[in-house]
Amino acid sequence: MNHRKPSNIALKCGVGAAVVGLIAFALSWSIWDFWGGPMPGIEILLFPGNVTLAYVWHPLFTEEVTFWPKLLLLILGQFLVVTFVVAIFTSIAKKGAKCWQP
Repeated sequence: MNHRKPSNIALKCGVGAAVVGLIAFALSWSIWDFWGGPMPGIEILLFPGNVTLAYVWHPLFTEEVTFWPKLLLLILGQFLVVTFVVAIFTSIAKKGAKCWQP
């Protein structure tokens, strides 16, 4: 069974993080007037995407990027960061589990 490979787990987590980020962004954008600003907790949910916007995409592009490309870069960053972090941790955990087997 290959459903426990670190790459499969990482890809599923990355897609899940991108979907959660997209839903959180859409909710925050929709109810901006209700909260008088961004939805509480949005910084935590979109942290991986915001990190890539600030430290990866911003040096490459200027701030004058329109809304849709910036949203795409946010979701792409969300997917990539979560996928890479989960892949690293699952591969380390898999190697550690092999070490402890009798």
